[in-house]
Amino acid sequence: MAEFTMVAALLTALTLGVVQFGIAVYVRNVVHDAAVEGAYYGALADVDPGAAAARTSDLIARAVGPDYARDVEAALVAEGVNGTVRVTVRTAVPVVGLWSGPIAMEVVGDAPREYLG
Repeated sequence: MAEFTMVAALLTALTLGVVQFGIAVYVRNVVHDAAVEGAYYGALADVDPGAAAARTSDLIARAVGPDYARDVEAALVAEGVNGTVRVTVRTAVPVVGLWSGPIAMEVVGDAPREYLG
């Protein structure tokens, strides 16, 4: 009886750790994909690069919640023909479920600026 209890507790902790790691990887992938999508949106010829941050925040808030979309920045990295729109997202890593903890991550998405003419 005692051995079953110890093994069951160990397996439960291991399973919950694997599930939590999967949630953290999922959140990281969602934030990265939103940053890339926002950068591509901001790189369009008729769109201001600043709109990329709003697009990224909206995508993150819809997918994993508004708490993960608080610190989003968009900037035009290089001017001219070779311009690039860069979206940077700084957010927390989920520690228990989707509740975030003190660990932070930074994700960057780039897209080449589109020019007509």
